[in-house]
Amino acid sequence: MDSEALAEIEKACEFGADAHEGQTRQSGEAYISHPVAVAEILGEMRMDSRTIVAAILHDVVEDTTITLDQIAEQFGEDVAHLVDGVSKVSQLEDESKERAEAASFRKMFMAMAHDIRVIIIKVCDRLHNMRTLDSLHEEKRRRIARQTLDIYAPIANRMGMRDLSSTLEDLAFQNLYPARYSAIRKMVRANKRGRKSAVDEACTQIRVALSRHQIEAEVEGREKNIYSIYRKAQKRNKKELRDIVDINALRIITQDRNQCYLSLGVIHNLYKPRPATFKDYIAIPKANGYQSIHTSVFGPHGQPIEVQIRSRAMHRVAESGVASHWRYKTETGDDSAPQQLAQKWLSSFLESQQMSGDSGEFIEHLKADLYPDEVYVFTPKGEIKRLPRGATALDFAYAVHSDIGNRCVGARINQRAVPLYETLRNGNHVEVITSMRSRPEPGWLNYAVTSKARTSIRNYLNKQKGKQSLKLGQKLLKKSLWDQGYHRLRIPSSHKIALLNALDLKDWPELLTDIGFGKRLAPVVAKQMINEVIDTAKPVTSKRPAKDRKHPGNITIEGTEGLLVNYAKCCYPIPNDRIIGTTTADRGLVIHRLRCPNARGIMKHPDQFFYLNWSDSTRGFFDVMLKLEARNEPGVLSEITNTIASHESNINKLNVEEQAGNISRMSFVIEVSNRKQLADIMRELRLNNSVIRVVRPK
Repeated sequence: MDSEALAEIEKACEFGADAHEGQTRQSGEAYISHPVAVAEILGEMRMDSRTIVAAILHDVVEDTTITLDQIAEQFGEDVAHLVDGVSKVSQLEDESKERAEAASFRKMFMAMAHDIRVIIIKVCDRLHNMRTLDSLHEEKRRRIARQTLDIYAPIANRMGMRDLSSTLEDLAFQNLYPARYSAIRKMVRANKRGRKSAVDEACTQIRVALSRHQIEAEVEGREKNIYSIYRKAQKRNKKELRDIVDINALRIITQDRNQCYLSLGVIHNLYKPRPATFKDYIAIPKANGYQSIHTSVFGPHGQPIEVQIRSRAMHRVAESGVASHWRYKTETGDDSAPQQLAQKWLSSFLESQQMSGDSGEFIEHLKADLYPDEVYVFTPKGEIKRLPRGATALDFAYAVHSDIGNRCVGARINQRAVPLYETLRNGNHVEVITSMRSRPEPGWLNYAVTSKARTSIRNYLNKQKGKQSLKLGQKLLKKSLWDQGYHRLRIPSSHKIALLNALDLKDWPELLTDIGFGKRLAPVVAKQMINEVIDTAKPVTSKRPAKDRKHPGNITIEGTEGLLVNYAKCCYPIPNDRIIGTTTADRGLVIHRLRCPNARGIMKHPDQFFYLNWSDSTRGFFDVMLKLEARNEPGVLSEITNTIASHESNINKLNVEEQAGNISRMSFVIEVSNRKQLADIMRELRLNNSVIRVVRPK
């Protein structure tokens, strides 16, 4: 680092010390000790001077009166941008801490998309905080440790900074589960001598074997971090730590890629490989650019040993990930690859989150995308798609393209037709089956894993909800105006704008959408509209419309409004039932049968309900409840379910309760399309000699 860069760092230290003057940490140390410690970590990583300057200043905007403009003036726009990216979003009074933290993560990711150094500073900042947690009370320590384990360590891993990730994992694990951490640490230390002996013997034998084949390589033992041992125990469902036998590990670093594969042959010739443990991350790199061959063998004396084989260039990337671009930028090797991959992932992730307005949803999707384990599947053209473990054919469809996902109806995995919820496995060849008639459904969220799939589905459903709520809002408002005596109410644009301003809304469609969603009551809005006209002395139409005016009638339900209309579970309305509707916040229109006891309570408040009609073209399947009493005889339940199935009806819920006198009482929730189908089912059930009584409860 040249003298000019060192002078700039010294200037930043003085500036930061003055800004933080009088501030202390929970431990009692001067606050400036924290940003300086973060800068030291970055210095050890050989990061550039601008990043180190930003690290020294990373808390001044958040914790002092210094502004970003002042930092830009003193140290440049690039440093100001890095400081802004690392700074948290100010918490508003009406925001929860969780929502404020989520908003801060979102802001940080936006800054990362422009400069990846933001996350390097933030991870080092978190590392020093984790090293100095002792001065905090237990609840706060656990909260910070959980956030570190859930987000910061996976982010570091996703950026290829595996060393930092492992350290964060162990520190978080130690604070979350101190007893488990201590037990594993003691076990590792107790077995260290025997393990070191086995690894040293293996290293010696491997060096000799490689030398015999004229392969130049470094062979060294390596220690697994404590959290990775714990995670392996969980994955394999090991209750006793002594059952984890393969914690011995070594690494072989060769001169180039070809020597990696030659070394693999030498290792497998020297020791027997363990089945199903070979992974080639050189041919198929991980999403963060990590490349290495992993294998596990039975080493000296039959002890399992994990082996990693990689070239020097691959090792540099594996050590530092995105930071390797600055650490080794003067050496040969494609050290920019991890940064390019990280930028590509960030751009893809942020693009999928553009329509996500909720910060909490952003964190949910982020955690899903940071899931460490991956499966590699192939498109029909042989392209590789990386997806998180547990991903389904639906996730694959959205990984190909959002339009493909929105139109998919199924898939073929290895030429075998499968449903969209089929889980993918490594090496699967996947082909998506689409239809122009297919559209995303709410149920898809139950088996969509990736953030891109979940965000795309939610965006589509929200758009459909918006369209449906706008249409329903128009109907509800028109009906309310009619009920209050006005068949048509003309409001001048100026008064319409005044009404929207009073309601704090942007435009008329937003008002109608709010009514459709149930956020505003149509009768109340109708009164406001009428009052707006009357108060401004505008003429209004006659309270009773002329006979040639067409009455709007009751609102018609077609059965296709599933995203917005909810059918009450207390009475299970179906087509041809007499029904009413009431609007509730965020649930839209809730429909009850007219004879439902809850409907009677709602009808005591005329402003809160509407009479509804079923459309003649109503289609779809609707849940309905049946209660049945039958003699407790062999095979009776089978006869009843077969009768229901014979009428092409599904049973969605069944409850059987033993009663006195050898009588069973049963309740079914079945699917029907209308009252006629229900009547046919009930009629045939009553013909069964074992059935005593069948009723549809009110």
